[in-house]
Amino acid sequence: MALAVGVGVGLVGLSACGSSGDGGSGASSGGSGGSKTVTVVSHDSWAASKSVIAAFEKQSGYKVKVLTSGDAGQAVNKAILTKDNPQGDVFFGVDNTLLSRALDNGLFQPYEAKGLDQIDAAYQLDAAKHRVTPVDFGDICVNYDKKYFADHKLTPPSSFDDLVKPEYKNLLVTENASTSSPGLGFLLGTAAQYGDDGWEGYWKKLKANGVKVVDGWEQAYNEEFSGSAGGKKAKADRPLVVSYASSPPAEVIYGDPKPTSAPTGVATGTCFRQIEFAGLLSNAKNTEGGKAFIDFLVSRQFQEDMPLNMFVYPVVKGAKVPAEFTQYGPAAKDPKTLAPGEIAEHRDQWVKSWTSLVLK
Repeated sequence: MALAVGVGVGLVGLSACGSSGDGGSGASSGGSGGSKTVTVVSHDSWAASKSVIAAFEKQSGYKVKVLTSGDAGQAVNKAILTKDNPQGDVFFGVDNTLLSRALDNGLFQPYEAKGLDQIDAAYQLDAAKHRVTPVDFGDICVNYDKKYFADHKLTPPSSFDDLVKPEYKNLLVTENASTSSPGLGFLLGTAAQYGDDGWEGYWKKLKANGVKVVDGWEQAYNEEFSGSAGGKKAKADRPLVVSYASSPPAEVIYGDPKPTSAPTGVATGTCFRQIEFAGLLSNAKNTEGGKAFIDFLVSRQFQEDMPLNMFVYPVVKGAKVPAEFTQYGPAAKDPKTLAPGEIAEHRDQWVKSWTSLVLK
């Protein structure tokens, strides 16, 4: 979900900022039967506990090598450009905002993962062909700085409609929808809320109300948002930011000193559901290793390790989540969603129109 969702300087997020699940040694990269290394291509936010990766390596006999390629959009585009001679065997991190682009370009070959019956059908957006397997979900939402709103005796916004009200003028920072996964998710949330004929009018109001746009999540959250640990150090002055529902628990978990309550909250009426997938790359050299790794991604062991590494929710039924998640960052009860086909039909034009409307 690519997005990264980290919090504070050096902290991790919707997907934690790490470059490797480690392990890259191993044998040659021969054919599907010959290689003992499975290579995973992902966005920069991939992260997993070394002990969990080691357990997979011991159980499967494969070494894991992770290659990261920028944010989710960059990683998907690079994978498409190299699909005839892919960098790896498995791609992790394509989300529902970019899924149609990957599928339309033939990025993946079909594979029905073991354990798929334990994943809710709502997350299986390619159930007919099994080219991708759902791995996690998260919610892109506006976060607010509790202290700012308490100090100013102002009620935090709770909906898209609230954000264009005069009392919130010059308070919101968001990410560029053309360069950032959460920025695109926020745009899609407004399209889901106001429709194809209403979202542009909404953004005109938002622009008139002083919304600030920066390139990516890291800048928005850790440099511009006054509620984050990084923002406090940077003396940031925007108390509203587009981030994730899981950002408040991350502020608690990584706080130094650790706060007794989350310093940030979530405007629950602004959330857009993001689902991340993994797929076996077309022309993968080690297809058997790739299949084993996808099975591992939906195993209980990986699913329960994932929340505190990538700050996302597991998709497997019954997988446990940390207490901090349920206490400080529960998943949205009624997030905005759009069907993959609708995203595919409109995404590029929406982003083009958004760029012209908001950035020029």
